[in-house]
Amino acid sequence: MPDKVPGRMISSPKKLGSERLHGAIARDLGVAIVSGNPPPGQTLSNEIEFSERLAVSRSAYREAVRILAAKGLVESRPRTGTRVLPVARWNLLDPDVLAWMFESEPSEAIVDGLFELRLIVEPAAAALAALRRTDEDLGQMREALEAMERMTLRTDEGRSADRDFHQAILTATRNPPLISLASTIGAGVRFTTLYKQRKRKLPPDPMPDHWAVFRAIEAGDEARAKAAMEALVTSALAQTAQALKSR
Repeated sequence: MPDKVPGRMISSPKKLGSERLHGAIARDLGVAIVSGNPPPGQTLSNEIEFSERLAVSRSAYREAVRILAAKGLVESRPRTGTRVLPVARWNLLDPDVLAWMFESEPSEAIVDGLFELRLIVEPAAAALAALRRTDEDLGQMREALEAMERMTLRTDEGRSADRDFHQAILTATRNPPLISLASTIGAGVRFTTLYKQRKRKLPPDPMPDHWAVFRAIEAGDEARAKAAMEALVTSALAQTAQALKSR
């Protein structure tokens, strides 16, 4: 059986394909790094030691390190090895990085920052969507909300529908830079919901706030759409804050 790596254990590495293997190694190391173990400034095990300890190829470890480097978590240099970078260098908008943070206990600073980002982006996006949405956009939003209502946020399908609703609003803005934030906003919505569920803090019925946003966008009411989205995100922040206090 392989030795432990920071975060968790990669089971049966020989049964994984090369892409799944280096992805699993990157995830394990990523979860460990964003959890503070190893901390910024510390050097990771060299590839020979790591690969021998886990019985995986050196190329799989190198590819995992490349993934982490692309996300700003580590930096590799000749002779000095692979060093964990400061938080300021991390790509905090990367959906994988957000996922890894919420696998353990995200810091209040990260959660607050994520909701501040949502409060800056999503109300403005809802206002633009009210002006620019098409019938197709409205159909996608309605379909997502109906699925969310049917499946509930306690299921993967319901949480995916929630993410799809928020992404459909960004798409309806017809603003390419805003649309490029869809994966980040979607990840933020999904993982804060998962975190609240883990703490048993899901709201009894999130649908009225979501339908209020939809109705305002459907009516083409820019100001009402902005206010409704601000209320939705503010409510989600309050619920997440309660979950953080309970840990």
